[in-house]
Amino acid sequence: MPRSTYTWPVPPAEGFYTSELPNLHAQPVRTFLPTGYEPNYPYPLVVLFHGDSGSDEQVLRLAPRISRRNYICISLRGPIALGPNEEGNPCFSWGKDRENDAFIEEYMLRAVEQTRRCYHVHSERIYLAGFSEGASLAFRLGLNMPEKVAGVISLNGNMPRPTNGEPVFRFPDVRQLRVFLGHGISNPIIPLDSARRDFRLLYGAGVDVQFHTYPTGHQLHQDMFRDINRWIMRKVHAEFAEFEEVEDGEADVN
Repeated sequence: MPRSTYTWPVPPAEGFYTSELPNLHAQPVRTFLPTGYEPNYPYPLVVLFHGDSGSDEQVLRLAPRISRRNYICISLRGPIALGPNEEGNPCFSWGKDRENDAFIEEYMLRAVEQTRRCYHVHSERIYLAGFSEGASLAFRLGLNMPEKVAGVISLNGNMPRPTNGEPVFRFPDVRQLRVFLGHGISNPIIPLDSARRDFRLLYGAGVDVQFHTYPTGHQLHQDMFRDINRWIMRKVHAEFAEFEEVEDGEADVN
């Protein structure tokens, strides 16, 4: 889909913005814009999925910890309202047994489409990132549409398991994905061995996958955000270098 060009007298400021998808039950789309947003630069887009009993607002607050400058980030809200937590903040869930995956997939695609109409997003640098249950959802969406996303980031999560005899991913399409696995070494909810099994499965399938462990349990560790930033930007820099080599080669031929 072509990107619509928006021109501002003054570029929008870094910070958090909220919009809705009017044709999808007014589902919210929360957005983090990087500092010094430049409309002519095609930004990577990171789509964030909260864990069970989390929220879109909560998970988007992690965006500046990845980078204040390098990405546009959006977060989505689970369709199941769970009521307030002990602090009085609203909590949400993605549902169980993939019952809402079709709705969530449409939600994600429309949210990305809307973001691309408003801001300059590189169509081949869209990453799905999730924590715990949100990571499993990011995996399901990414594995179901590897041609639409650049990669999946799983933090203290795990891959979906086969259901009804269906494979977890499709060959050779899955090899288009890049995957980042970040896991706490003493995670009591999703054991480290489960993450290691996911890594071996993806590596054996020929996926470009990185596996990082951190000295924590089921919590997020600050080094996770540093490593995610390096992982994405290493690919961006490699693409720039490859593009420059192609342009130099074309100049030599002519």
